[in-house]
Amino acid sequence: MTKIIFVCFGNICRSPMAEFVMKYLVDRAGLEKDFVIESAGCHPSVGTPMSYGTAYELKRNHIPFTRRTSKLLLASDYQKFDYLIGMDNSNVRDMKEICGGDPDNKIFLMMTFAGENRDVADPYYTDDYVETYEDCLIGCEALLKKILAR
Repeated sequence: MTKIIFVCFGNICRSPMAEFVMKYLVDRAGLEKDFVIESAGCHPSVGTPMSYGTAYELKRNHIPFTRRTSKLLLASDYQKFDYLIGMDNSNVRDMKEICGGDPDNKIFLMMTFAGENRDVADPYYTDDYVETYEDCLIGCEALLKKILAR
Protein backbone atom coordinates (compact mmCIF):
# COMPACT_ATOMS: atom_id res chain seq x y z
CA MET A 1 0.00 0.00 0.00
CA THR A 2 1.41 3.36 -1.07
CA LYS A 3 0.16 6.37 0.88
CA ILE A 4 0.44 9.87 -0.62
CA ILE A 5 -0.61 13.27 0.70
CA PHE A 6 -0.47 16.40 -1.46
CA VAL A 7 0.06 19.65 0.43
CA CYS A 8 -0.33 23.33 -0.42
CA PHE A 9 -0.98 26.46 1.61
CA GLY A 10 -4.75 26.38 2.10
CA ASN A 11 -5.86 23.01 0.70
CA ILE A 12 -8.51 24.52 -1.54
CA CYS A 13 -6.84 24.76 -4.99
CA ARG A 14 -3.64 22.92 -5.86
CA SER A 15 -3.44 20.03 -3.39
CA PRO A 16 -7.05 18.86 -3.86
CA MET A 17 -6.57 19.13 -7.62
CA ALA A 18 -3.47 16.92 -7.37
CA GLU A 19 -5.33 14.52 -5.05
CA PHE A 20 -8.13 13.92 -7.55
CA VAL A 21 -5.83 13.82 -10.58
CA MET A 22 -3.69 11.17 -8.86
CA LYS A 23 -6.76 9.16 -7.82
CA TYR A 24 -7.92 9.24 -11.43
CA LEU A 25 -4.55 8.05 -12.75
CA VAL A 26 -4.37 5.28 -10.16
CA ASP A 27 -7.96 4.16 -10.87
CA ARG A 28 -7.32 4.21 -14.62
CA ALA A 29 -4.33 1.90 -14.02
CA GLY A 30 -6.51 -0.45 -11.94
CA LEU A 31 -4.44 0.17 -8.82
CA GLU A 32 -6.95 1.93 -6.56
CA LYS A 33 -6.68 -0.81 -3.91
CA ASP A 34 -2.92 -0.25 -3.69
CA PHE A 35 -3.06 3.47 -2.84
CA VAL A 36 -4.30 5.90 -0.20
CA ILE A 37 -4.35 9.46 -1.59
CA GLU A 38 -5.28 12.57 0.39
CA SER A 39 -4.49 16.27 0.56
CA ALA A 40 -4.01 18.89 3.28
CA GLY A 41 -2.80 22.42 3.83
CA CYS A 42 -0.08 23.95 5.95
CA HIS A 43 -2.25 26.98 6.82
CA PRO A 44 -5.84 26.21 5.81
CA SER A 45 -8.96 27.85 7.05
CA VAL A 46 -10.19 24.40 8.11
CA GLY A 47 -13.55 23.51 6.63
CA THR A 48 -13.31 25.84 3.61
CA PRO A 49 -14.72 24.19 0.47
CA MET A 50 -12.53 23.33 -2.49
CA SER A 51 -12.33 26.32 -4.85
CA TYR A 52 -14.86 26.67 -7.62
CA GLY A 53 -12.03 26.99 -10.17
CA THR A 54 -10.52 23.67 -9.08
CA ALA A 55 -13.88 21.90 -9.32
CA TYR A 56 -14.53 23.49 -12.72
CA GLU A 57 -11.13 22.44 -14.11
CA LEU A 58 -11.51 18.89 -12.82
CA LYS A 59 -14.97 18.65 -14.45
CA ARG A 60 -13.65 20.14 -17.69
CA ASN A 61 -11.00 17.40 -17.82
CA HIS A 62 -13.40 14.60 -16.83
CA ILE A 63 -11.60 13.95 -13.53
CA PRO A 64 -14.03 12.52 -10.94
CA PHE A 65 -14.03 14.26 -7.57
CA THR A 66 -16.07 14.60 -4.43
CA ARG A 67 -16.87 17.80 -2.62
CA ARG A 68 -14.47 18.24 0.26
CA THR A 69 -13.31 20.85 2.70
CA SER A 70 -9.81 21.90 3.68
CA LYS A 71 -7.89 20.18 6.42
CA LEU A 72 -4.64 20.82 8.23
CA LEU A 73 -1.43 18.85 7.73
CA LEU A 74 -0.59 17.25 11.08
CA ALA A 75 2.79 16.20 12.44
CA SER A 76 1.37 12.65 12.71
CA ASP A 77 0.85 12.60 8.93
CA TYR A 78 4.60 12.17 8.54
CA GLN A 79 4.38 8.63 9.92
CA LYS A 80 1.09 7.89 8.15
CA PHE A 81 2.24 8.68 4.58
CA ASP A 82 5.05 7.39 2.34
CA TYR A 83 5.11 10.51 0.15
CA LEU A 84 4.35 14.02 1.38
CA ILE A 85 4.24 16.18 -1.75
CA GLY A 86 4.48 19.97 -1.49
CA MET A 87 3.14 22.12 -4.30
CA ASP A 88 5.80 24.81 -3.82
CA ASN A 89 9.06 25.44 -2.00
CA SER A 90 7.32 27.44 0.72
CA ASN A 91 5.01 24.49 1.39
CA VAL A 92 7.98 22.14 1.59
CA ARG A 93 9.64 24.38 4.22
CA ASP A 94 6.38 24.58 6.20
CA MET A 95 5.88 20.81 5.94
CA LYS A 96 9.33 20.16 7.38
CA GLU A 97 8.60 22.55 10.22
CA ILE A 98 5.21 20.96 10.97
CA CYS A 99 6.62 17.43 10.77
CA GLY A 100 9.78 18.15 12.77
CA GLY A 101 12.10 17.76 9.79
CA ASP A 102 12.32 15.03 7.18
CA PRO A 103 14.50 12.26 8.65
CA ASP A 104 13.10 9.60 6.29
CA ASN A 105 13.31 11.75 3.12
CA LYS A 106 9.57 11.52 2.44
CA ILE A 107 8.88 15.21 1.71
CA PHE A 108 9.17 16.23 -1.95
CA LEU A 109 8.50 19.19 -4.22
CA MET A 110 5.87 18.01 -6.73
CA MET A 111 7.51 19.08 -9.98
CA THR A 112 10.85 17.41 -9.15
CA PHE A 113 9.25 14.10 -10.16
CA ALA A 114 8.95 15.56 -13.66
CA GLY A 115 12.59 16.69 -13.59
CA GLU A 116 11.69 20.32 -12.92
CA ASN A 117 12.80 22.23 -9.82
CA ARG A 118 9.89 24.67 -9.73
CA ASP A 119 6.59 25.37 -8.00
CA VAL A 120 3.16 24.25 -9.18
CA ALA A 121 1.39 27.39 -10.41
CA ASP A 122 -0.91 28.79 -7.71
CA PRO A 123 -4.32 29.78 -9.11
CA TYR A 124 -5.20 31.57 -5.89
CA TYR A 125 -2.95 34.34 -7.17
CA THR A 126 -2.96 33.75 -10.94
CA ASP A 127 -6.57 32.60 -11.45
CA ASP A 128 -5.09 30.27 -14.10
CA TYR A 129 -6.54 26.87 -13.19
CA VAL A 130 -5.62 25.46 -16.60
CA GLU A 131 -1.89 25.95 -15.90
CA THR A 132 -2.32 24.44 -12.44
CA TYR A 133 -4.13 21.42 -13.87
CA GLU A 134 -1.36 20.89 -16.42
CA ASP A 135 1.28 21.04 -13.66
CA CYS A 136 -0.69 18.60 -11.50
CA LEU A 137 -1.13 16.17 -14.39
CA ILE A 138 2.57 16.28 -15.33
CA GLY A 139 3.67 15.92 -11.70
CA CYS A 140 1.22 13.13 -10.85
CA GLU A 141 2.03 11.13 -13.99
CA ALA A 142 5.74 11.36 -13.16
CA LEU A 143 5.15 10.42 -9.51
CA LEU A 144 3.07 7.37 -10.48
CA LYS A 145 5.73 6.31 -12.98
CA LYS A 146 8.40 6.56 -10.25
CA ILE A 147 6.33 4.54 -7.78
CA LEU A 148 5.54 1.82 -10.33
CA ALA A 149 9.24 1.57 -11.29
CA ARG A 150 10.16 0.60 -7.71
